[in-house]
Amino acid sequence: MDFVAIGDTTVDEFIRLKDARVACDINNENCTISMKWGDKIPYEFSVLVPGVGNAANAAVAAARLGLSAGFVSNVGKDRYGDDILAMFAEENVDTRYIAVNDGIPTNHHYVLWYESERTILIRHEAYEYLIPEGFEASKWIYLSSTGERAEAFHGELAAWLTEHPETKLAFQPGTFQIKMGVEKLKELYAVTEVVACNKEEVETILGVGDTDMKTLLERMHALGPKIVLITDGPNGAYAFDGTRMLKVPMYPDSKPPYDRTGAGDAMTSTFVAALALGVPIEEALRWGPVNSMSVVQDIGAQKGLLTREALLQHLENAPSSYRVEQF
Repeated sequence: MDFVAIGDTTVDEFIRLKDARVACDINNENCTISMKWGDKIPYEFSVLVPGVGNAANAAVAAARLGLSAGFVSNVGKDRYGDDILAMFAEENVDTRYIAVNDGIPTNHHYVLWYESERTILIRHEAYEYLIPEGFEASKWIYLSSTGERAEAFHGELAAWLTEHPETKLAFQPGTFQIKMGVEKLKELYAVTEVVACNKEEVETILGVGDTDMKTLLERMHALGPKIVLITDGPNGAYAFDGTRMLKVPMYPDSKPPYDRTGAGDAMTSTFVAALALGVPIEEALRWGPVNSMSVVQDIGAQKGLLTREALLQHLENAPSSYRVEQF
C-alpha cells in the first residue's frame, strides 16, 4: 500500500449548542465557553459521525486523493464498530489491520459545537497497541493520536521503521503523544520523515513559551525529522526541510467556516499525501490549505475532504496571492 495510518478512531457525536457565551482575551485567544450550571440547556441538533480521529481522517484524505490507503486501529464488537468498518470500506480504506475487540467498546467522543468552533469531550478505551501480525511495509506510515496504553508501542514502531527504511514515517502527535515529551519519543523522532503540529503544540513539545517560528522549525528539525510542518491558524503554514524555510497563507474561504473540526488533520494529511504522490515540497505545501478550507464547510472532519481532481481545480482557480514564499 502507499499509505497506512495508525491511531485511534472514534464515533464523534456533534451537539450543536443553541445558547452559550464565549469569552476571549484581548487577542481573541484563550477562549472559554460558558453555560448556566444546573439548568436545562437547549441544543439545535445532534449528528453522529463514525470513523473519525486524526489518523482515520488522514487515511480517508489519502484515499480520496488517489493513494492506496489502509488503517491500523481498534474498534469494539458493537454497532459503532460495525459502522466504522462499513464507513472505511465505502471510502476504499483497507480495514484488514483494524482489530475488533470483544468486551471493549468503540471510542465515543462528544463534540460541543457552538458557532464555528468546538470543544471535544474525549475518552480513549483501553486497547492494546501492537504492530499487526503479517503487517506489510507500505511506502508511508502516518502515525497520530493514540491512548495512554500505547507508550511502549512507539518504541516498537521506531525499531520496526529502522528495520524497514523503505517506509517513511509521518508523525502528527496527538494529545497523549505531546504529553509524553521529547525524551520518551526521541527514537521515533529520529526515524521520522515528516513531523507536523500546530504552533502551540510545538511549544508544548519543546517546553517553551511563545517562540518565533524560525526557532520552532529549527528546534523540531534538530530532533531528527527530515521535514517539519507547523500550522499557525490564520497566519498560514510553515515547512522546513533543513535547507529552506517555506510559508504558505491560508487558502481563501469560499464562505464562512461552518465547523472547524478536522482542519488541521486535512492540512497535514494532504501535505503528506502529496509527498507520497511525488509532489515537490513547495507544491505539497499549497495542497494542504485547500483541503483544510474545504473540510470546514461541512459537519465533521471528513465530509469536505476533496478528490485530487477537485483539489487541483481549486489550485488552478487560486488567486495570485496564494503562493509559497521563503522566509
